Amino acid sequence: QVQLVESGGGLVQAGGSLRLSCAASGSIFSINAAGWYRQAPGKQRRLVAAITSGGPTNYADSVKGRFTISRDNVKNTVYLQMDSLKPEDTAVYYCNVNVHSGSYWGQGTQVTVSS
Repeated sequence: QVQLVESGGGLVQAGGSLRLSCAASGSIFSINAAGWYRQAPGKQRRLVAAITSGGPTNYADSVKGRFTISRDNVKNTVYLQMDSLKPEDTAVYYCNVNVHSGSYWGQGTQVTVSS
């Protein structure tokens, strides 16, 4: 069994920054691909950023140049650094990791950006 614990969400003013963390524990050897998704009220969950096991990343157009996904393979943790936040970034953010036993989701963390 794999557990994911997300942290780092909160309330921030437009232009501010937050750093989300997703720590994986349990029956894992290493994290393969991982990603951060977000879901705003009344909208579908969408991919924000992803990182492969080898390190290459990709981002949604709406966050390119503002968000950075990274990983610490020793700590089995995935991060999302969010800078220049906008009110439209307000959503619940979920991490997703793929390990040898399957794909797992975090519990979600709320990010609210005030104007």
